[in-house]
Amino acid sequence: MNPPNLRYLIGVDGGGTATRARLHAADGRLLGDGAAGPSALGQGVAQAWRHIGEAVDAAFSAAGLVSAPIGDCALGLGLSGAENPGWVADFHAANPGWARVALASDGAAAVLGAHAGGAGALLALGTGSIGVARHADGSHQMVSGWGWQIGDEAGGAWFGQQAVRLAQRAMDGRAPAGALAQAVWQHGGASRAELLDWCAAAGQGGYAALAPLVLDHEAIDPAAAALVAQAVDDARAIVRAMDPDGVLALAITGSLGRQLAARIVAGLPHRQVDPAGDACDGALHLIRQALRGEVR
Repeated sequence: MNPPNLRYLIGVDGGGTATRARLHAADGRLLGDGAAGPSALGQGVAQAWRHIGEAVDAAFSAAGLVSAPIGDCALGLGLSGAENPGWVADFHAANPGWARVALASDGAAAVLGAHAGGAGALLALGTGSIGVARHADGSHQMVSGWGWQIGDEAGGAWFGQQAVRLAQRAMDGRAPAGALAQAVWQHGGASRAELLDWCAAAGQGGYAALAPLVLDHEAIDPAAAALVAQAVDDARAIVRAMDPDGVLALAITGSLGRQLAARIVAGLPHRQVDPAGDACDGALHLIRQALRGEVR
């Protein structure tokens, strides 16, 4: 049964570096957008709920409204880490009282938004990376998105980690001290002790912040160019794995996705389309489906 006093629907896109919230009235009118810090579940459930609340408050403020009681609001949530059952159970258990919550991964929300709730494929290259195919029967296939610590090839944190590995090898004398390695030293420390301290504190967002250094040095440093080429190949592999025959229209999103899109699709049979919407729009599709009883 749906909450009797439901007044607002809110779509939330939460990742490793930021949370965005889009506020709609229950009748579908767009009211405002807000943002806050990261809400990836892997960074902690308490932090996720705190930053979701802050992003929602910012959306109400942008709409010129006083924040409504959370019991009057339904949340559609596309959160990084929502494929991990343990994190999901902890997250739902910590719900501070939102009237209705529909949760999916940030990738699932993004593909819903990109194709207006219909079938299609999505390659998202931002802080992390993931490929999501949504088929005509509503089923999903996800590729990559295994997490920045061990996977997420071609995502921002992956770029940063590769750049730091290069800088470490150069500091040891195992690789040339090219322009990219020197830029990493300038950012994270030019001595072993300084770089070790930086790595210990960096986290997902810290590594992702180095991604622009790789792209900025691509034209002048062969090591940076090799990393970009590897990222393009990895991105193509993600797309091929989720839709081998190129049946689905492909949307490419994320800050890195937009920069690399032309090179990625040049090696693929897929038809690239502009996204119809973003992950916040997809999260709104998700909560509307839940309220109609189409998803749990």
